[in-house]
Amino acid sequence: MKHPQSDPTVQPVPAAVTAAVDAADVTLSNPKWAVLALGSNLGNRLETLQGAVDALEDTPGLRVKAVSPVYETEPWGVEPGTQPSYLNAVVLVKTTLPPSSLLERAQAIEEAFDRVRDERWGARTIDVDIITYADVVSDDPVLTLPHPRAHLRAFVLAPWHDIAPDAALPGHGTVADLLAAVGRDGVVARGDLELRLPE
Repeated sequence: MKHPQSDPTVQPVPAAVTAAVDAADVTLSNPKWAVLALGSNLGNRLETLQGAVDALEDTPGLRVKAVSPVYETEPWGVEPGTQPSYLNAVVLVKTTLPPSSLLERAQAIEEAFDRVRDERWGARTIDVDIITYADVVSDDPVLTLPHPRAHLRAFVLAPWHDIAPDAALPGHGTVADLLAAVGRDGVVARGDLELRLPE
């Protein structure tokens, strides 16, 4: 899970931060990798995304290992121009939490930022989606793994590919191939915006 140094949009993680995160890892017993997607199109979007990253890091049994560049994207599933654009990012974490507890934490973070669930595809202050959890494949309606629409969403695949270029989506193939298939239309890298990896 090394950062690709050839990509100018990806900021290298300072060695001191990496060392601190690795040292913290020893407190996790048999951790699993998980991928989470973040999105916000209401309020101070960047500040909210950073708050979600920080809240994840503050979760017992979870360490944030990588944070992607920020992308700006058009809303999914609604008429163009009816909602503000989204800021999106992907976070890689190591966690000892089971998937159900990770979902509870994701929903608690959404509630903390006043996420409202009035309508499907509605505008929201924050969206925290679990994309993958290790290699788990589950049809559980409460938490389907991997995320059932991730393979179709450039706003998930593009930032994920930035921080894990060799990653694969269980049951669908490599992230690189999936991203090539859907293309990058409507997904714009925001090099002027950056999320910090928690220290």
